[in-house]
Amino acid sequence: MTRILLFNKPMNVLSQFTDGDGRKTLKDFIDIPSIYPAGRLDRDSEGLLVLTDNGRLQARLTSPRARTPKAYLAQVEGLPSEETLQRLRTGLTLKDGPTRPAKARLIPDPDLWPRDPPIRVRKSIPDSWLELTLTEGRNRQVRRMTAAIGHPTLRLVRWSVGEWTLDGLAPGEWREV
Repeated sequence: MTRILLFNKPMNVLSQFTDGDGRKTLKDFIDIPSIYPAGRLDRDSEGLLVLTDNGRLQARLTSPRARTPKAYLAQVEGLPSEETLQRLRTGLTLKDGPTRPAKARLIPDPDLWPRDPPIRVRKSIPDSWLELTLTEGRNRQVRRMTAAIGHPTLRLVRWSVGEWTLDGLAPGEWREV
């Protein structure tokens, strides 16, 4: 029987079980043998990480060909215009090539846990929240996309992968589905 875990990865935790430098890893939160993350979240990103013992499921969730939607909440510098958001919706060209079109919209401030450490606040520059849904997962893609439109990401939380969401999971918590 396939095991699937949903984990709310806190900030400054690596998306792997080992690290030679003494940083926090998945092993600090999950002690289940033979289960592996399906994809990664950068150390400075938070949110949903799916783990499984099923190699086929892991491959399907991470394969660009499968186009598994992944939704992110991104707190960005400034207030993107509708024209700027449209650039995300039609796709951008980054250093590693064009991105697929993303779903992108401004959202009200989400009801999230406090980040530790908090983001830097600059009184002269407002911030806003975007919901972005991608069907690919390149290295630091959301951060690179928001920087390319002139609105660098301050905080990034992956909210969903396919049908699974972070709903009801506090940072560091996991549940089996």
